[in-house]
Amino acid sequence: MTDSILLCADGSEASSRALTQGLAVVRPGDVIVATVIDAPDPMLLTGTGFAGGTLSEEEYAVHEQAVEDEGRRVVEAAKAALGVDSATTVVLRGDAGQAICQHAVEQDIAVIVMGTRGHGGIKRAILGSVADHVVRNAPCPVVVVGNPE
Repeated sequence: MTDSILLCADGSEASSRALTQGLAVVRPGDVIVATVIDAPDPMLLTGTGFAGGTLSEEEYAVHEQAVEDEGRRVVEAAKAALGVDSATTVVLRGDAGQAICQHAVEQDIAVIVMGTRGHGGIKRAILGSVADHVVRNAPCPVVVVGNPE
């Protein structure tokens, strides 16, 4: 196992605070700052059943580039806010929990640091929880920092 730390950012203030606090409790290592964006949705282009697509090929390409650009903005902003100038950044695509766990496996990550919005009970049952999925499925320890608000 490497000494790489995977910091999972979502672009929110709560995420930034959580990653700052999480970094304070893990040992230093190679840092990777990641975010997860939606998987490409070809149905926007091709449509489904009798309904045609809602975007032209050009509009779809612009949409996908905007999604990717926003992901890059999130990881670069998190990297700057955390002061981890030498960190590697990565934009993952798909279901957040699955993408984070898969990346951790592929990169032989030593520890994952992430925040949680603190949804519990019924909200977690309805909304699901990325942190809950990662804690249950990650191949390494996971540091989850709650949002005190």
